[in-house]
Amino acid sequence: MRILVVDDSATMRRIIRNNLKALGYDAVTEAENGQAALAKLSGDGFDFVIADWAMPVMNGLELVRAIRADSRHAGLPVLMITAIDQEAEIIQAIQSHVSGYIVKPFEPGTLKAKIEQILDGAVKA
Repeated sequence: MRILVVDDSATMRRIIRNNLKALGYDAVTEAENGQAALAKLSGDGFDFVIADWAMPVMNGLELVRAIRADSRHAGLPVLMITAIDQEAEIIQAIQSHVSGYIVKPFEPGTLKAKIEQILDGAVKA
């Protein structure tokens, strides 16, 4: 499975990449914001996106909306991992059809469970 990790923090991208590697996911590509992620999505075939919300240039919510608006990627699972934990923002993410939501800081087990839950839902849908 090819995963695109989108976060403006190089440290957070490394943490997520290391967690994914420990879970057996080695095909991980990184992008520093939503705009860079969209450019990578247009060229490479990804199976899953993990994105932060608060990023410069194009934030995670704008990225999710752009992915959902593009018929080539509309069904692509997107997991948002963010420090934003306000109910209104979580509702915005749900309304934008994010596949899952994790609040930072997170445990590796939470990431594993959420990825499995999203993939199980994608298979059943």
